[in-house]
Amino acid sequence: MCRGLSSLPGCCLERVKGIKSRLGVFLQMSEKSYSSVPENKKEKSNSRPTSEEAKKWRHSLDKMLAHKYGLSAFRAFLRSEYSEENIEFWLACEDYKKTKSPVKRASKAKKIYLEFIETDAPKEVNIDYETKDFTKQHLLKPSRSSFDVAQKKIYNLMEKDSYARFLRSEVYLNLITEVNRQSQT
Repeated sequence: MCRGLSSLPGCCLERVKGIKSRLGVFLQMSEKSYSSVPENKKEKSNSRPTSEEAKKWRHSLDKMLAHKYGLSAFRAFLRSEYSEENIEFWLACEDYKKTKSPVKRASKAKKIYLEFIETDAPKEVNIDYETKDFTKQHLLKPSRSSFDVAQKKIYNLMEKDSYARFLRSEVYLNLITEVNRQSQT
């Protein structure tokens, strides 16, 4: 039974108020940042999506992540939910797979592991012990696929959890409304 915010202990109430305040600021900032670039200065890949593009994001997380604006909006949403480490890890893995030099690959692998995988890492992602251990073993001899299992788990987590909430969020719904409004003018 919920008794309202006033029944929360003082520290929890302050946290809730802080989160609410930061979310309000974030929403204002994201609205401003999405519309602050003059139309003639935008690059095609960075420009606001067409109505059709934005609606396609509903069908696939991949389609949304492939569009720079979609990726940016999703990342901002994850930041508002304090789970931005998931997309950062996924992007770091994508970059890692493109690394051809074995020396650079080993360096990046260590950095990714220390930043995202290791227990109590600064941006630790939520994966099970077996996946952590499997990944750690594959880093003894880093290959392009060293992070594939962990990356897939985080992708699935984002797809089934965060992505669904993003599609119901004010960020996405406001974007669709604004894009529809602009296409009608």
